[in-house]
This record gives sequence, C-alpha cells and structure tokens, in this order.
Amino acid sequence: MSNENKSILEFDMNLICEYYASVERQGPGSPEVTLKALSFIDTLSQESHITDLGCGTGGQTMVLAQHAPGKITGVDVFPTFIEQFNSNAGKLNLQPRVKGIVGSMDNLQFQQEELDLVWCEGAIYNIGFERGLSEWKEFLKTGGYVAVSEASWFTDERPAEIEKFWMDAYPGIDTITNKIEQVQKAGYIPVATFILPENCWTEHFYAPQVSAQEAFLRKHAGNKAAEDFIAYQRYEAQLYDQYKAFYGYVFYIGKKM
Repeated sequence: MSNENKSILEFDMNLICEYYASVERQGPGSPEVTLKALSFIDTLSQESHITDLGCGTGGQTMVLAQHAPGKITGVDVFPTFIEQFNSNAGKLNLQPRVKGIVGSMDNLQFQQEELDLVWCEGAIYNIGFERGLSEWKEFLKTGGYVAVSEASWFTDERPAEIEKFWMDAYPGIDTITNKIEQVQKAGYIPVATFILPENCWTEHFYAPQVSAQEAFLRKHAGNKAAEDFIAYQRYEAQLYDQYKAFYGYVFYIGKKM
C-alpha cells in the first residue's frame, strides 16, 4: 500500500505518540493564534476553570496559562504527553494552577456546568466537530465559551487528490459556512471565526518536524512501519504546500446560550 493511499488512522498509535512527543506542537498553530482566540473571551477570572482537551504536551496550554487567569486542566489520552505536559508546567512555575490528567475527550470527568472555557486546538476531530460541541456543552456554565481549531475547506470544490486525502483522514471536514452553522445548532452563539495563518503550518508545525523525522528514522532504522509513517508525514506536508489555497485550520469560538 502506498503512503498516498493510507490514512493516519492505519499507523501504530505508539509510533505516532512517540514521534509527536519529540516536537513542541502536535498540530498547526502558534502562540499568536492562541492569544488571538483568547482575546475574544472576556469572562475569565481567578475563579475560572478551563480545560484544554487533546492538550498534547501543552504547547498551547502554557501560552493560555501565562495569559489567562484561573485553573487549567489539560486532558489527553496519551500518558507520555501528559507526563511532558506536567513537566513543562513545572518548568514554567505554573503548577498547581495548571495540571494535566490522562483522560478521553469522549468520557470527561468534569461536573455539569463546572467549566468556564473548553479549549481544543486541532484535536476535536478525534471525537468529531458536531459531537464534541454537543457533548462538551453540558460541562460549560451558561455564558461559558468553547474555542476550537478545526480543519476546514476554504472552497466548495477542490482537486481530487486533496479531497481524497482529507476524506480518508477526517470525513468530518467541511466548509467554514457549514461549520459555523454546526456551532449554532449545537447551542452556541458564534462569537468569532478566523483562519490560521500559513506560518502555523510551515514555521510552527512542519519545519520543526524535519530534524525530528531524521532522528526518528535513525532510532527506528530498518523498521518499515516507522519509515512508512515518516513518508506519510512528508506527503502530508507536500500536500499542504501544493493545496493550501483549498483548506486549512480555522478557529471557531462560541458562547453557550
């Protein structure tokens, strides 16, 4: 099977976790984008409770914690990510206000209406955009916010190669207009929507992976699964360079009605 015909879901999750633990970001984004999204949320205080779902090692969470008041709980299914998350929080003197816990975004342990803000950068696809918005709402206080970045189409039509890639990887991808409608249908007032700049992909996501990929291949020399996974990562970066006019990540911010 060629890498062009594979989906990310077909690779060993342990390999994926090991690889992404070696880079600061597990998805496209930047400190500037995190802060821009945060600027639309005006209700936070020292008593606020925020969760970052699919937090990874906490690249964006630490930015949030340095610019937003209140308690932040990072949630990720991978213990390796959470171990690094808590280490990063300690290095920045953010504990105990910031803590990572192992958990799944489809089985959250928060109380009903406990949270003031649900944050999720590039990870809601794990549960699905509509399902995530709907299920997470019960944990938000009335007037609380959800802020997520999500893969979205910029155009109604696109080349077959990139269409196939994304439909294999994430069939939930849709146009910005349709995503905003989904935010409304889930019971939120759409507050802000903006496209992540290109450098969130190139400078902050793909560029740091170049050296990480070389180190990963040296460590797993002769491992066909590891080699195929890196080939897939490189193919994904190639596709973005070729088709970035047709898709990208978009931040959607909503307020619970």
